[in-house]
Amino acid sequence: MNRFKERLRELREELGLMQGQLAEALNIPRATYSNWEQGRREPDIDGLVMLVNYFKVSAGYLIGTED
Repeated sequence: MNRFKERLRELREELGLMQGQLAEALNIPRATYSNWEQGRREPDIDGLVMLVNYFKVSAGYLIGTED
């Protein structure tokens, strides 16, 4: 099971944001964010750092290796 895509969606929904809104806040294409959340693609290290900083969570939490 891909915890990354699940946690990414949970974190976005906790903030009450649509995918497009979050993509805009991160300054990335909506399709890129959507691919991450759907599990079709994974972010590179820069994208992962951007998400960690935005959501203020650890990389381990985001990828599902820690709670």
